[in-house]
Amino acid sequence: MTDLVLVPPLPPGPAADDEPPGLVRLDSPVGRIEIVSRHFAVEALAVEQHGELPHDHLPERPDSLLDAARRQVDGYFDGVRTRFDLPLRLVGSTFQRSVWSALLEVEWGSSTTYGRLGGTFGNPRAGRAVGGAVAANPMPLLVPCHRVLGRTGGVTGYTVGAGAETKKWLLRHEGIAFRDGPVPLD
Repeated sequence: MTDLVLVPPLPPGPAADDEPPGLVRLDSPVGRIEIVSRHFAVEALAVEQHGELPHDHLPERPDSLLDAARRQVDGYFDGVRTRFDLPLRLVGSTFQRSVWSALLEVEWGSSTTYGRLGGTFGNPRAGRAVGGAVAANPMPLLVPCHRVLGRTGGVTGYTVGAGAETKKWLLRHEGIAFRDGPVPLD
């Protein structure tokens, strides 16, 4: 169970883009992280890839929400926080938002599989579609996509930070058992 609050997407139009986003960065064991907010909700979290973050060209614009987000993410990496308590605005298709909402139910130290997630939507064979939605997650860590394993418990593709190495670090940090890479079933 999560304490995160899901905020509806903003309607399209000028009001949605009337001010620059809030932005903070922090250092972490998996690389630099940036967190972006707009209109009182977190909208994105990125882990640096190849030494870069999506908004490195912009100055930080902290606010009280982003200060709280930074403290909570730091607490996660310090091992004292296992849940986040932030308003999130998940922007994506209806299916993606459904998958991301299901990810929010996967607690610290637990894992699931792509097939089990597909089963929550009535189709355990929807692993590829679920995998696509997981890969499009705009808020890794906050929406814990790293807790999704292949059907044999293997670490499969991961697009955050340094890829599979980042995922393995996060799984170890939470004490989640995994196999190193996909393992065929006997």
